[in-house]
Amino acid sequence: MTAPVLHIRGTVLVGPQEVRDELWVVGGKITYAAPSAGADVQTVQGWVLPGLVDAHAHVGLDAHGAVDDATSEKQAVAERDSGTLLLRDAGSPSDTRWIDDREDLPRIVRAGRHIARTRRYIRNYAHEIEPEDLARYVRQEARRGDGWVKIVGDWIDRDTGDLSPCWPREALATAINAAHEEGARVTAHCFGEESLRDLAAAGIDCIEHATGLMPDTVDSFAAQGIAIVPTLVNIDTFPSIAASAEDRFPTYAAHMRDLHTRRYATVAEAHDAGVPIYLGTDAGGSLPHGLVAKEAAELVNAGLSVIDVLTASSWGARSWLRKPGLVEGASADLVVYQADPRADIRVLAAPQHIILRGVVVS
Repeated sequence: MTAPVLHIRGTVLVGPQEVRDELWVVGGKITYAAPSAGADVQTVQGWVLPGLVDAHAHVGLDAHGAVDDATSEKQAVAERDSGTLLLRDAGSPSDTRWIDDREDLPRIVRAGRHIARTRRYIRNYAHEIEPEDLARYVRQEARRGDGWVKIVGDWIDRDTGDLSPCWPREALATAINAAHEEGARVTAHCFGEESLRDLAAAGIDCIEHATGLMPDTVDSFAAQGIAIVPTLVNIDTFPSIAASAEDRFPTYAAHMRDLHTRRYATVAEAHDAGVPIYLGTDAGGSLPHGLVAKEAAELVNAGLSVIDVLTASSWGARSWLRKPGLVEGASADLVVYQADPRADIRVLAAPQHIILRGVVVS
């Protein structure tokens, strides 16, 4: 696929404090220097953001486990067509490396396969192991992934009838240290309160969902720079989860309803304390792909400013995942809108042009 020369004009949102009125795309790369005269140029005009980021998605996974390549492709296309051009795949049993060879599909930063306690997670999703094997599996997935490892920090304990931590603190500390030795960061699925204390003490880098944050863990996360990815579109399923569990596990059901009720306040308190927040949807398991605009609106509902949400879904998220934005020489992965997303976050739901690796793909 040959990339044309593109002249992107309008309002180029390079960062929260940096705005330009044009950029060029030459050979699939961003440049701020006009090409030589005589080039065949296609002009695109509007408000421009770096390709959006879904920092919690699962390409290659559905509600039952691994999916075939054709389904994975549809998932990746749905993300791309929503303007999401960079994904952090937060755990998948499928090998999706073939996507890296497709110039028309988003870039993926992988966390390998979930690592869970035996019989303490969704069937067919994870390596299910015991604490003595945690560090070994973390090293394994660190070497398979792209700088991230995903563990399951808590889940329902059927003996107690409620959420409870999956791992002893000592095992977590050893495993997280092993990941760091391999050059990987660690994130964990956590709904409840108690697991967050153990994971913070063990040196975790990020928490998915983080609905159980309390004042003490908010302070710990802020002090340690532990990021959270709230996945509010996923948290909105908690009432239905509670309803299905009510008869067998009433304590768990009540707990899930409470976590849902205070979800916006939890995110707002974390943000106000300075906890880093990034946008993720948890697409893949039971949720469809392409929900980044809906999640952005939910973060605004939680009290973040539009600029904060744009940072969480574009400039800041790309920096956090160590991928470039709209900088000289970077791959031209960007989205063009007909209106200013800084004025109304709902603009993200209607991209006008999607440019991936310098080619207008949608």
